[in-house]
Amino acid sequence: MHTTHPTPSKEQIALLAPFERLGLDRIDLVATPGQAEKACATLRAAPVWGFDTESKPTFVKDQASDGPHIVQLATLERAWVFQLHDPDCRALVAGLLVQPGVTKAGFGLGDDRRRISAKLGVEPADVLELNTVFRQRGYRKDMGVKGAVAVLFQQRFLKSKKAATSNWANPRLTESQLLYAANDAWAAARVFEALGLSGQRGATVAGPQAHNGARPAPASVPS
Repeated sequence: MHTTHPTPSKEQIALLAPFERLGLDRIDLVATPGQAEKACATLRAAPVWGFDTESKPTFVKDQASDGPHIVQLATLERAWVFQLHDPDCRALVAGLLVQPGVTKAGFGLGDDRRRISAKLGVEPADVLELNTVFRQRGYRKDMGVKGAVAVLFQQRFLKSKKAATSNWANPRLTESQLLYAANDAWAAARVFEALGLSGQRGATVAGPQAHNGARPAPASVPS
């Protein structure tokens, strides 16, 4: 029987010190095929990527989104924000996402995967939903990146509501958008490492094997 742990509350998280963020000097905006080829060459050397997408929000009932408009991937060292306006850039991103043997780790990826399948025509391989790992370890609710950072690092992950609801389809992304998108993916890579899963790769990480050799997460954030 697994011990159950409470998911940290907003009030608990608000008391914590801010979590480190990637600066713009460690974030690459990828908008052209040339930039994408260079990013792909670097990313393919890493066994794990933090993974997320962003889509332009819809404000009209029943309006379908044509997102994702960006895909962000991160290692522990840097993050890449891929814009998907250029068809060759989209094709290179699709090739990355179907690459086997590289774990693509993130939070709340169900909708991201559906949108990627519709827009890019591929099903991402070896995707790890980090909320699943936390459920396996006794957390009853979806953790999300904020809760995960609070539990594992005793720190508060900062997210801008203004950036979250901004126009991700804009050809010129703002610095705020780049910081928001890149750090979502980078935090997922940090959480993956902190969960003790770095020695495992691919789809096996999502199964029961995720417990083997991994250090348990703390039960809660400090009060």
